[in-house]
Amino acid sequence: MSEGLWTEVDTYFGNALAPEDPAFGSIRPANAQAGLPAIDVSQMQGKLLHLLARMQGARRILEVGTLGGYSATWMAQALPVGGRLITLEIDAARAETARANLARCGVADRVEVRVGAALDTLRALAEEGAAPFDLTFIDADKQNNANYLEWAIKLSRPGSVIIVDNVVREGAVADASSTDPAVLGTRRVIEAMGRHPRLSATAIQTVGTKGYDGFALAYVLPEA
Repeated sequence: MSEGLWTEVDTYFGNALAPEDPAFGSIRPANAQAGLPAIDVSQMQGKLLHLLARMQGARRILEVGTLGGYSATWMAQALPVGGRLITLEIDAARAETARANLARCGVADRVEVRVGAALDTLRALAEEGAAPFDLTFIDADKQNNANYLEWAIKLSRPGSVIIVDNVVREGAVADASSTDPAVLGTRRVIEAMGRHPRLSATAIQTVGTKGYDGFALAYVLPEA
């Protein structure tokens, strides 16, 4: 099997199950024009985030890592009237591209893009007394994944869901001798999810247009 076949299958599934709104299709070209790396979630992954948000009945969503707003757009479309998504982006230029994409897709009214280092912004959200988030999607620098997870738990409630993207690293996550900072950060977050008393978690390997990777998913339990 090859990445070409995985992409062909993803394209078939996308056309059959998750046809993009025309505005969605404009996000990737706009990101490319702005010089953003092509590391957005795939169409099928975006639809999965959308469905998880709907199944969760999420009214408040937190995203760590905005990029050009593609995943935020999918999740924002799952929000009910009055719902809110806060997405965190360290780069001001990327944040502006995301805001333009969100506006073109008709979801800017329910999405707030906050600019700054995510650890600072997460701390600020806690200090503001932000209401708990029903769903958190972590997809930023992998070295800080375990730190983002800790803040996500603090900003969640029992029954919230936390998703961490890009946890397989083309299989490198299984290499205990790796010195790659992204792999080390990923191993830290997986091990933290496994031992945390307030989480019940799993991880899924995936193939598709994004190659060989996967995500981890955790359910937030009540405090003991």
